[in-house]
Amino acid sequence: MERYTYRPVRFYVMVFALTWGFWIAALLLKDNNSVMFLLMAIGLFMPAVTALVTVLTSKNKMLKEDLKRKIVGFYRIKPIYIVKAVLVFFVAVVASIAISTLFGGSWEQLRPTEDFSFSIGGTSALLTIVLASVIEEVGWRGYGEDAVGSYHSWFGETLLFGAIWGSWHLPLFLIPGTYHYTLKELGPIYILNFLVSTIPVNFLQTWVYVKNNRSMLATAIFHLFLNVFQEKIAITPETKCIETIVLLALSAVIVYKNKDMFFEKEHIGRLLEIQEESDNEKK
Repeated sequence: MERYTYRPVRFYVMVFALTWGFWIAALLLKDNNSVMFLLMAIGLFMPAVTALVTVLTSKNKMLKEDLKRKIVGFYRIKPIYIVKAVLVFFVAVVASIAISTLFGGSWEQLRPTEDFSFSIGGTSALLTIVLASVIEEVGWRGYGEDAVGSYHSWFGETLLFGAIWGSWHLPLFLIPGTYHYTLKELGPIYILNFLVSTIPVNFLQTWVYVKNNRSMLATAIFHLFLNVFQEKIAITPETKCIETIVLLALSAVIVYKNKDMFFEKEHIGRLLEIQEESDNEKK
């Protein structure tokens, strides 16, 4: 079977051009909430659309079969790693709130909030979060992460993809009603914190992804938990800055405990072949 060559530069240029194009249009039409939200939603779908079009028009059977397995291959999931990642994140949040109390913070930050911190055009913030969690994973795990991972160790891939993923959100800091816009209103340090936080969060995501045999469902579940949990507790922006530092420390521990996974290079240039061999062994 013909080997497939991933093209990360082409993929990300297309994703950024399409997503940012719609989001910039949304910014220009921000006075019309309905149109603005529609354009933002279309932009959100662009990584997934680009990934699906890239895979389905590739004429490579192995790549198409890999996407199918990632979407419907429920046998790939090892729930223990999702649970572990959730617990790591929960510990990070509790530890961050505990540290914040030394600087005037309150344990009240653990209480559930009555509503989400943002809304766009009157559309349910919960629906927006669910869409973001699921649809983003189709794009990023459907092609984007593998496109980078096929040329790097999972450690190097995580750093590169974390930076790319953070940068992808940049136009949202200019669009009223978004969570990112509220950070811009608070000050540049909170924008910087968000961008930096994508790195340790992505280490958790990569850990879940690889340990679950590159299952898209596993990362979507974890992504959804992160988004909802962060929105449904009253953690302050200041504590989220502490949280980033705590997550960086915990990510370092995870990398150390999983050195064989993060630093192996056997999969480089052979990602699909190795996955197929692994799947065949399990049959």
